[in-house]
Amino acid sequence: MTLTEKILARAAGKAKVQAGDNLWVKADILMTHDVCGPGTIGVFKREFGKDAKVWDRSKIVIIPDHYIFTADSKSNRNVDILRDFVREQEIPYFYDVIDDPNGHWTFDTTKGQLKRQYGSNFAGVCHTALPQKGHTRPGEILFGTDSHTCMAGAFNEFATGIGNTDAGFVMGTGKLLLKAPETMHFRLEGRLQLGVMAKDVILHCIGEIGFDGATYRAMQFDGPGVTHLSMDDRMTIANMAIEAGGKNGIFEFDAQTQAYVDSRCKLNGTKTSYEPVERDRDEKFVYELAVDLSKLEPVVACHPDPGQRKPARELGNIKLDRAYIGSCTGGKTSDFLEFARVIRGKRVSIDTFGVPATPETVHELQSSRWGDKTVWEILVDAGVQMTENASCAACLGGPTDTFGRMNTPMKCISATNRNFPGRMGHKESQVFLASPMTVAASAITGRITDPREFLS
Repeated sequence: MTLTEKILARAAGKAKVQAGDNLWVKADILMTHDVCGPGTIGVFKREFGKDAKVWDRSKIVIIPDHYIFTADSKSNRNVDILRDFVREQEIPYFYDVIDDPNGHWTFDTTKGQLKRQYGSNFAGVCHTALPQKGHTRPGEILFGTDSHTCMAGAFNEFATGIGNTDAGFVMGTGKLLLKAPETMHFRLEGRLQLGVMAKDVILHCIGEIGFDGATYRAMQFDGPGVTHLSMDDRMTIANMAIEAGGKNGIFEFDAQTQAYVDSRCKLNGTKTSYEPVERDRDEKFVYELAVDLSKLEPVVACHPDPGQRKPARELGNIKLDRAYIGSCTGGKTSDFLEFARVIRGKRVSIDTFGVPATPETVHELQSSRWGDKTVWEILVDAGVQMTENASCAACLGGPTDTFGRMNTPMKCISATNRNFPGRMGHKESQVFLASPMTVAASAITGRITDPREFLS
């Protein structure tokens, strides 16, 4: 069996499964957020009763993160709906934007978008917060009401996005009916060159198969090249499995995985036991691709979908209006460090927005020093508009007052994960997906630029 099949078999209580089998699987974690949470709660109460209790309150994680730092009253209300439900169900893992369990969330526009407006328990973007807070474990099943839930596949688990109806059912029963997906095999070899990042790896893979090339399939990443990828790198790659239509992305378990998971579970007091899955010799794949990491170069996914891959060095004629670094895919501390490596000592020539994925990233950037400045100061001095309010922000568009949102037609290069028309705001805007390094180089020149022009 493949890695995905082995996890599904265990969760279904079966000795063996194969692609195409329909299975009732037990969930280990259900995650929802402010966009889909109210709808999921509505389905749960409609189907199980207004006084029904969730199947296991310790296995539900609720993280407001999408439409948070906006004056839009309906968006603010969504967070209050989550808080009321958490209080009613006594759910322990709720990462609220405010500290008062009986309060109401309102964004204060007089404070502006740059300064912190969240409480001590706020966690930021759900997909990055889940592993940081100790909710991702090898061999487990994670369902989330968000398509990029597949990011947790970096930790050797089956993680996939589901809709509100399915989530409402899981909330009441802890189970879900799934069809075991076929598995596509991506064998990574070699090591990335200077200026090339994990974002380039997944954009390369999607470019090879197309933005629908993995529809309802698992994308398994393994091989000797994985040992040179950090957990952040693996999260970036697994995150964008959905951008090829994938059901899930998944990596092998190794010492790096173990070290990260063990430390985060102990730090946050979450469940520390888990059982990873290992590869079998008789795995059956529907597709195989060997990727030599040493031969990759910086690439860009052009408008209007993530499959439109082209080398950055060939796109210098495309002038830009905006640059953006952030989201679960591109807002981790390591992403900002590589962005800063390119931009240090220079100035951006176009509007550039920086949105850390989590408060932890904000803290690390503001406390880590390169010489006589913090990394945060280096970015601000370069002209980057950095917000302390970690969230999805403009990655999913949002209300018109969302930080970094494109409210007029413009061209933006972004470290986010999706670029369909209207994704980051105006439906006539164009989004070019790239690595944090490529975004930094392009922010400096005002046109799409290969970051190797600024690296020695």
